[in-house]
Amino acid sequence: MWRRWGFFRQFKLNLIRLIRLRAEPDAVARGMALGLFIGMTPTFGVQMGIALFFAFLLRQNKIAALIGVWNTNPLTAPFIYGLEYEVGRVLLGIARPYNLDAFTYEALTELGWQVLAPLCLGSLVLGIPVAAIGYALTVRFVPVMRQWRIPRWPRRRQEDISSDE
Repeated sequence: MWRRWGFFRQFKLNLIRLIRLRAEPDAVARGMALGLFIGMTPTFGVQMGIALFFAFLLRQNKIAALIGVWNTNPLTAPFIYGLEYEVGRVLLGIARPYNLDAFTYEALTELGWQVLAPLCLGSLVLGIPVAAIGYALTVRFVPVMRQWRIPRWPRRRQEDISSDE
């Protein structure tokens, strides 16, 4: 059954990795804040590489940075990027583009800075508070979470495995 719920399983495994880190809560929180900030940038697809690069460069916790990037995943990315675009558009005073028939690569290159500038500004405006809140929550919750006993996933019984074959 749990194999059908891959997203929840991945979330639990990432939580276990975060809890088992043998670093101070402050170090874990700094790595998480870095990952959350990079996760808010419009670099979907290469965020984990960027987070790992900056974690090495800034000597932050690499695993926490990689886990923090998961704030933008295929389920949340449309909402996050849409909110970032709207925030940036309002701050720059740009009207909504009316000639956007489809959200494709060709349409995006035609619009150019009308989309990219508000998206980048919105990611900075929203990324800083998200990183700060993530830092504060991680510093407080890492010591608490280390005391939790997280149970294993239910294992399939042998007769269940043989009946599937």
